Amino acid sequence: MGIIQIELFATLDLVGQAPGGPDEDPDDDFAFGGWQAPLIDEASGEQIAAAYEHTDALLLGRRTFDVFAAYWPHQDPEANPFAGLFNRVPKYVASRGTPDLPWAGSYRVGDDLPAEVWEIRDRHEHVSVVGSMNFVQTLLREKLFDRLDLWIHPIVLGQGKQVFAGGAVPSNLPLVAPPAASPNGVVCLRYALADGVPATGDMEEALAADR
Repeated sequence: MGIIQIELFATLDLVGQAPGGPDEDPDDDFAFGGWQAPLIDEASGEQIAAAYEHTDALLLGRRTFDVFAAYWPHQDPEANPFAGLFNRVPKYVASRGTPDLPWAGSYRVGDDLPAEVWEIRDRHEHVSVVGSMNFVQTLLREKLFDRLDLWIHPIVLGQGKQVFAGGAVPSNLPLVAPPAASPNGVVCLRYALADGVPATGDMEEALAADR
């Protein structure tokens, strides 16, 4: 049995819409497509590359799949290692319809999403979920994941789709590695899904116990 790992890029106000480019997701006249690019530095680039080191399958929402399918098959794997990885591994696409999947190694899922996601996890060692903001809401809501990497970028946009917009449910997500910051202020936070729901308590009692 492998793991389902979500990769999310967000601003300080937790906007995750269209980090990669102006045309990635222009819904609601979003004005900041490509906000991530000016903040990438060598350290954060290495962190992102390391997150995909063991990936042997991709699990994508339909919009992200279409963006990727139009781009990655045409990139030189010698110049961009992600091209070699993304073109080589199986791509599972969540869709309620019957989309055309021209990218080699692509397969539709969605008739029974929870069952199919766990079957994919059983079939692979490390399944990465990239982008796919709408689809991620379903994974969060149904707790169909094992790990979550969240890269927080030091900007505030004040508009755009947020990473926990419609899928947040009470969950425990302990850190599984120390936070890592890059020179440009990008902070990588690595979480794992744990059992149960968040506990509550009384701050006065908690402070008294620490004295």
